[in-house]
Amino acid sequence: MRYAEPISRLIKTFSKLPGVGGKTASRLALFIMNSEREYVEELAASLIGVKDKVGLCSVCMTFSDNDPCHICSDTARDTSTVCVVGDYRDMVALEDVGSYRGTYHILHGLLAPLKGIGPEDIRIKELLTRIKTKGIKEVILATSFDAEGEATATYLTNALKPYGPKLTRIASGVPAGSYIEYMDCVTLGRAMEGRREV
Repeated sequence: MRYAEPISRLIKTFSKLPGVGGKTASRLALFIMNSEREYVEELAASLIGVKDKVGLCSVCMTFSDNDPCHICSDTARDTSTVCVVGDYRDMVALEDVGSYRGTYHILHGLLAPLKGIGPEDIRIKELLTRIKTKGIKEVILATSFDAEGEATATYLTNALKPYGPKLTRIASGVPAGSYIEYMDCVTLGRAMEGRREV
């Protein structure tokens, strides 16, 4: 079906969002068309507000409307411990657990040589500067366990070792509430390697 040009342009704009295909983009555009003008104005103002008022924390590289962010400025946090994550969503997931009381460093990506993403394309330089100047005692590598996350963790291990902080990697293995018989070999192997005394 041929849409009016402004609707087609909106569909095209929505389809650039991650995970949004043509049908979903069409539904979103038609939802906007059928919405009250006040809602559309609020949506537009929210989008512009995010771009105008949110930036990167100069310490940990998270998205924040303050600099430093609320985590980095929290005096109850252990600033000598830094948990390195691939992106903002990883930090949010760890914060939701509620047990970690250190700080973070967000890389905004992972090393992926096949995609042309190297160390200069993510926030590694800022992490190295922080390690050199801020008295960091422990760096927790909390990147994913896929090829890109492992490559990033290996690169960071080699890059950070000369500066002397304790380097740790988050554990991987059998998820809570799951059955061993359904685990893949890699997950089970990691669980056996990472076993600890009880």
